[in-house]
Parts: sequence; structure tokens; C-alpha cells
Amino acid sequence: MSSSPPLSGIKVLEFAGLAPGPFAGLLLADYGAEVIRIDRAAAPSTAGPPPAPTPDQLTRRKTSISVDLKSSGGVALIKALIPHVDVVIDPYRPGVLEAAGLCPTAVLRSLNPRLIVARMTGFRRDGKYAAMAGHDINYLAVAGVLGMLGRRGEKPYAPGNILGDFAGGGAVCFVGILLALLERMRSGLGQVVEANMVDGSAFMATFPRLAMRGPMWDRERGDNVLDGGCPYYDTYETKDGKFMAV
Repeated sequence: MSSSPPLSGIKVLEFAGLAPGPFAGLLLADYGAEVIRIDRAAAPSTAGPPPAPTPDQLTRRKTSISVDLKSSGGVALIKALIPHVDVVIDPYRPGVLEAAGLCPTAVLRSLNPRLIVARMTGFRRDGKYAAMAGHDINYLAVAGVLGMLGRRGEKPYAPGNILGDFAGGGAVCFVGILLALLERMRSGLGQVVEANMVDGSAFMATFPRLAMRGPMWDRERGDNVLDGGCPYYDTYETKDGKFMAV
């Protein structure tokens, strides 16, 4: 006998954004939550084909509506939905929701005290870089994680946007939402969940940072057990020009 997904019955509004916010929404949807993505409304046009669908690939199991948050009607629609949802994912830079008249504490949670608002930023919302734009590689650098990655004698290596955007960002935000849902079962109240990719990336690097105190990771970049310094934990080119992991 199969059981329902663990998040069945949880309703989520996900404001469209870049990788980490949509990834948190994707995880919620994959585990059974009903996720409605709020896309930006395209300018109306009387000629030509209709607007193309979003290029975002992290839309699995989600539905979507387009809303103009700069219009009074669009803001009113969001407010009308808030009493009927459990989670809102805010991927915007600090101040955007407040400027739209959708302040998480003064507006959204006043409409629904059980609401959980997950706010995803790159830098800390209350830090000196709060208003500065950035990308995954910047957050890894500020977190002190980027300098740990790479081969001996070479510059630090950026591992795509996996560690900052997806692990330190979206996955950490997802865990925060789950913890808030668990707390709500006891208190009956929602809360604002703050997640940022600097702290999240630093959290993901907990093990190597602790290992720096011992022989596992106490040498220079690229000379340690798990970062290329050992022959039994590395990649090797094969005769067919590909590579194998050992």
C-alpha cells in the first residue's frame, strides 16, 4: 500500500526568480506540495505570437500564473491568495516585496498568521553587502569556500553553481521551510525564514573546515586527502580519451 507524498496538502506561492528560489520550490513540489509559480506578466501585444513560456527549467510539477506586481490589481490578487497558502518563496533582493506593498510581516503574515515566508538572498539581508548584486561565485568567495577548491598551484576552482545556488541556497532554504512547518504544528504560527547563499555555502563546508585541524585537510589547496592530493581519490585519463574516478 503506497502512502501520499509527505507534503501533500501544503500550498506554496513561489515568486519567479533565479536558480535557488525555484529549486526550493521544486523540492517542495517533488515531495507533494502544490506549488503555484508567480511569473511576471508580459506586456500586452496586439501583434505577433504570444510570449514564450519561461526559460526556467525548474518548473517540474508546478503550475503558474502571470501577475503584474506593479499594478494594484496584481497586488490585490496576491493578497487574496495569501489566506489560502502555507508557504511563500521570496527570491527577490531586499526591499522588493516591501516596495510592492507585500511586506512579509506587516502585510502577508497579518493576512495569514500561519504563513511561512521563505526569503532567499545571496548576501546576508542585514550585512554590509545586502544591497549589492552578486552571483554564485561571489557568495562562495565571501563565504571563504572558494579558496578551498582547486588543484595545487592553480587558481581556485568554481564548481559551476552547484555549491552556492543549489546546495547553500535552495536546499538550505528548503530545510528551513520544513523546520518552520514542523514548528507550526506545535505553535500554530508561521514565521519568516531567512536563507542566504553566503551562510549556506559556509554551512555546507562544515566538514572540510573542521578537517583542517587534522591531517585530513591541513595542507594547502589540492594537497589534501579529498581534494586531489591522494592517488586513491582522484580522476585518471583512460586510453579512449575519457576519465575514470578512483
